[in-house]
Formats: sequence, structure tokens, C-alpha cells
Amino acid sequence: MFDLTDVSHVERIVVGSNDPERMLSEEKIRGAIELLNRCLNEVPKGRILGIEKTFNILNIGEHQVVLQSLIYHVGFPRKPNRLIMD
Repeated sequence: MFDLTDVSHVERIVVGSNDPERMLSEEKIRGAIELLNRCLNEVPKGRILGIEKTFNILNIGEHQVVLQSLIYHVGFPRKPNRLIMD
């Protein structure tokens, strides 16, 4: 059983592009997925508290482009050292 009172740190991890002005490369998206997997599998293990699903439909000339992203909120009992980034 998972208790929210044990959560003292929440990390927000964005997978995908949610801003048409700043499109993410495949490499950065893969990096976000790897970070999410590490958060869920390495000690201290995080738990997904919530998922935001976003999408934007853009008209570029005659074409429609859909931007999608998933934003994961991962809770931890304490802040993991691996999340300290530049």
C-alpha cells in the first residue's frame, strides 16, 4: 500500500514536445524516458502520483500537426541524488 504522507519530493518529468516554439529532439525525449524509468526502478523507487496528457493541433500551411506530451509526477520519500542536475 502506498501512502501519500510518505512523499516528501515530487519530480515532474515531461516526455514529448508541448511547445511548438521549442521542439525537442528524439535524443532529449529518449533521455526523459530513461530518467522516468530510472526513477521508477532504482532505489529510492518513485511512484507515479499523476499523469498530465497534453496536445496541441497546429495548422502549418495546408497541413495539421499534432504535438503531444505526457507529464509524469513521480513522488519519492526523499530527493534522490540522481535527480540533482545542472
